[in-house]
Amino acid sequence: MSALFQPFKLKDITLRNRIGVPPMCQYSAIDGRVTDWHQVHLAGLARGGAGLVVVEATAVSPEGRITPGCTGIWNDELGQAFAPIVQAIKAGGAVPGIQIAHAGRKASANRPWEGDDQIADGDPRGWQTIAPSAIPFGAHLPRVPRAMTLDDIARVRQDFVDAARRALDAGFEWLELHFAHGYLAQSFFSVHSNQRTDAYGGSFENRSRFLLETLAAVRKVWPEHLPLTARFGVVEFDGRDEQTLAESIELTRRFKAGGLDLLSVSIAFTTLNAKVPWGPGFLGPIAGRVRREAGIPVASAWGFGEPAVAQKALEDGQMDLVLIGKGHLANPHWPYQAARELNIDKPAWVLPAPYAHWLSALR
Repeated sequence: MSALFQPFKLKDITLRNRIGVPPMCQYSAIDGRVTDWHQVHLAGLARGGAGLVVVEATAVSPEGRITPGCTGIWNDELGQAFAPIVQAIKAGGAVPGIQIAHAGRKASANRPWEGDDQIADGDPRGWQTIAPSAIPFGAHLPRVPRAMTLDDIARVRQDFVDAARRALDAGFEWLELHFAHGYLAQSFFSVHSNQRTDAYGGSFENRSRFLLETLAAVRKVWPEHLPLTARFGVVEFDGRDEQTLAESIELTRRFKAGGLDLLSVSIAFTTLNAKVPWGPGFLGPIAGRVRREAGIPVASAWGFGEPAVAQKALEDGQMDLVLIGKGHLANPHWPYQAARELNIDKPAWVLPAPYAHWLSALR
């Protein structure tokens, strides 16, 4: 059996294969509430054959949305709106996951196809952003965030806890904390965005504190038998990569000690000066190093859309699970495409029966 199509067990959850759909923002919610778009989109991805489908970055508070079109889970009504989607994902044969998030200084932005920039001051659609320090991201996101007080930190940490409870109540079986991509948690860890002089800034210990405290708080309410994971930017590609990666691996060890079950290895995206070496599987060696040195299962996205590249990353022990984003947008039945390209016998078996029957009959 191909490595891509071997089952993957984590805690009490078994994925039917090593293919996951990562959280991909659709910017199609209304006041945080999912719509028919999300129902059809996510159900289709589950039917396509992936083992795991993770719902897009879902804000733990209104201020934590990236855009006004982002999904939210800051009250019980919004949480329960996900229940039919959870059932549809499960009916499609995949495990339902959700990523809970706070956008920090990158919040209050227009949707990508409407400018992908910060909503102008005075526009009623926008809101005040918050961050560890009053440092804007810059370029298209120039708004200066308000530096968080200790009360703000405690409130946001509790927002993550409440969001985790609601995700569980909606039926999700896989939880991912969004600690990546220059959003709030990542910006606490990064020296580019955190210039605090209190217990949450400066040293490695202090810059790690918000992430570790948030993980610990969520761990108390998320069941031990279900996977608790995080997406974390372990490297910046800013010229100080070895130092950042060494710190990230040490933090990952502490994540594991604190109850994290898997790390989705990603990029930090906290500085405009990063020079990311985009290419097929470029994060594979970095993910492999995190896996070896931190001793934790890992996943990764970014550049694994070619089936042969995804297969090799698993065979080489770089990761335990591959996350295919754009590939699934282009073809919700990417696992079928992969099975064909990898010359797996009778590849249509990865499809729902109403599709598999006809495709198997083709000569």
